[in-house]
Amino acid sequence: MAKRVVLAYSGGLDTSVAVRWMIENLGVEVICLSADVGQEGTLDGNEAKALGAGAIAYHQLDLREEFANEYLAPVIKANALYEKQYPLVSALSRPLIVKHQVALAREYGADGIAHGCTGKGNDQVRFEVAAMALAPDLELVAPVRNWGFTREDSIAYAAEHAIPVGATKEKLYSIDDNLWGRAIECGEMEDPWAKPPEGVWSMTQQTRTDPSEVTISFEAGVPVAIDGRRLPLHELVTELNHTVGAYGWGRLDMVENRRVGIKSRETYEAPGALAVMLAHSDLEGVTLERDLQRTKISLEHRYAELVYDGLWFSPLRDALDAFIDSSQQHVTGEVRLGLEPNRCYVVGRKASRSLYDYGLATYDAADRFRHADSEGFVRLWGLGLATWSSVQGPGSKG
Repeated sequence: MAKRVVLAYSGGLDTSVAVRWMIENLGVEVICLSADVGQEGTLDGNEAKALGAGAIAYHQLDLREEFANEYLAPVIKANALYEKQYPLVSALSRPLIVKHQVALAREYGADGIAHGCTGKGNDQVRFEVAAMALAPDLELVAPVRNWGFTREDSIAYAAEHAIPVGATKEKLYSIDDNLWGRAIECGEMEDPWAKPPEGVWSMTQQTRTDPSEVTISFEAGVPVAIDGRRLPLHELVTELNHTVGAYGWGRLDMVENRRVGIKSRETYEAPGALAVMLAHSDLEGVTLERDLQRTKISLEHRYAELVYDGLWFSPLRDALDAFIDSSQQHVTGEVRLGLEPNRCYVVGRKASRSLYDYGLATYDAADRFRHADSEGFVRLWGLGLATWSSVQGPGSKG
């Protein structure tokens, strides 16, 4: 059994209870790591809570820039949406947190790392598989998976030990957020027929009704500017969260397939992420050669599956990144997005090395397409099918 562990500490119900529970039941020393990945205000008071619960040390790291540049950027370039919808909000932060847990474990001579994930969730897989890839010698400690508490039990335990938490028996929502979006679950939303209560939404509260536009600029597949203003990626996404979210757009309500084999009703809001992905995919439409684009599309969901399933640190993702990076060398340009209440849509795109040729596409007097060439092309294109039909198919007499 590990004697000293580094706990990924969110400051929420489960990890707050986990500090004291591991000390009392496992006899370990606990070092808490809180990662700032763009969640708004939720780290306030974490140090006092962690040390008050018995942790021997607390570290809070600002990882927003690293999160954006090394984790969000590859996913944007890959157009990675799990099951064609979810932009991998929670899945993306876990390997980054584990990377820094391992570094702290080395610094403190810890022999284990811990997390506050349940036994039926995806995050246990993401934390532990990432740790196996980076530090297979460290023991993995998962108190929430083993202590047998219900959510109500955890609330009672926190009250008994004077551990301040935000959850109550009346408000049982579990929320995980970062600059890429916000995940909300539990409570009445576990019924897939029930409408999410309006109070669970935060990033997508509609405050604007006037139509407007926003232009996102990309360089080699990565967004670099809004309306001509260059911004670091983490600031750009944060600004889009506010700009797009103000129109009430960016909500997801889906039943997804978890890695452990169950279907789960999940609600998300990710206005900035979904707007960026919409714009990036559209820009690829004018900058990627046809077969390259088709092959990339066929790999996008596989990429999303790898990230969702906790395989960020895997040779397959590295190999896919090499392909994707090559595909993005000419994905440089601008996309205009129209914004209206509950709507975000592409209204225009341009690129310096666009493959869209007006002279070939137009039907007006500027048309340069050689229409006479099409007769032979179509005949040869359908030759195999015509042969089959005359011998074996509808055109045959047998």
